[in-house]
Amino acid sequence: MAKRDYYEVLGVAKNASEDDIKKAYRKLAMKYHPDRNQGDGAKKAEEQFKEVKEAYEMLSEPQKRAAYDQYGHAGVDPNAGGFRPGGPGAEGFGGFAEAFGDIFGDIFGGQGGAGGQRRAQQVYRGSDLSYTMEITLEEAAHGKETQIRIPSWEECATCHGTGAKPGTHAKTCPSCNGAGTVTMRQGFFSIQQTCPHCHGSGRVIPDPCTTCHGQGKTKKTKTLEVKIPAGINEGMRIRSAGNGEPGTNGGPAGDLYIEIRIKQHDIFERDGDDLHCTVPVSITTAALGSTIEVPTLGGKAEIDLPEGTQHGKTFRLRGKGIKGVRSSYPGDLYAHVSVETPVKLTEHQRKLLRELDESLAKSPDRHSPNAKSWTNRVKDLFK
Repeated sequence: MAKRDYYEVLGVAKNASEDDIKKAYRKLAMKYHPDRNQGDGAKKAEEQFKEVKEAYEMLSEPQKRAAYDQYGHAGVDPNAGGFRPGGPGAEGFGGFAEAFGDIFGDIFGGQGGAGGQRRAQQVYRGSDLSYTMEITLEEAAHGKETQIRIPSWEECATCHGTGAKPGTHAKTCPSCNGAGTVTMRQGFFSIQQTCPHCHGSGRVIPDPCTTCHGQGKTKKTKTLEVKIPAGINEGMRIRSAGNGEPGTNGGPAGDLYIEIRIKQHDIFERDGDDLHCTVPVSITTAALGSTIEVPTLGGKAEIDLPEGTQHGKTFRLRGKGIKGVRSSYPGDLYAHVSVETPVKLTEHQRKLLRELDESLAKSPDRHSPNAKSWTNRVKDLFK
């Protein structure tokens, strides 16, 4: 009989997250576990339990899941990949306990199933690290290469990584006999947990090294080259694989995530790939019209102000914004005109403005169309 789709087995969508897959696995494993299914339905529950476990083991690992998504069951052939549903002893309770240990490892904080007794040491991935980098808007737009200093760990030069004082040695943990796990009994189940005495290493150090205090490594700092891609935006993160905290007992190191913060700019405000700036102009320039210069990240550009330009008028300069990291074309620059009222006038200047105002008042329809329209709307409001 053909195998069922793994997503169908777990009852999740194909775009389900890792957490959704894990939750579905826990629920179904609880449901079909042999201790919960006795009598006539035991055999069927056993087969369903195996099917659920196989689906979870494939979909919980990114590489296997990607191969399955692309090629189906042919992409994760058990004979080619070394997968064995149920593992050794799957026909008895031992096989189920080994599978079910993954569930209780999450619930009770352990790091392995019943098979943990066969492992001399528990291997853990290192924690991820976060680093905040502040850059300028110009650096965000054009990209840059820079260096940062991050914490690092090196093998202890005194004990050469053993963690023990020179001349002494680590000993087998008396609590777990070197297994790295201890057994806890919860009702019907025997649950394996990380040994609290040796923390899964399977060994203890009676005389720790005075330099590294038994860790076998010392904390240093290292310089890391970082390339900031052009067009990066506020809040984006750059992943540097393997530059997080080191793993335990030979486990892989975590990753370093560099989060970008962009300094406030004196002229521009960024909105996605677009830029905005305010351009102050005099009353005379706005009234008579002129060609003015506006700044861009690539240099200067010119705008032709028509005669009678009003305050708040916006001019769009196509392609003068920022080309984002996922964009095909750069954004635009929006220049917002701010007409400035003159201040600290001399008496002569005041006199000239009064004469101008008297002259303009003779033809208000021609010179102040917005003011007349606004006055009419106010009159209508109070009718």
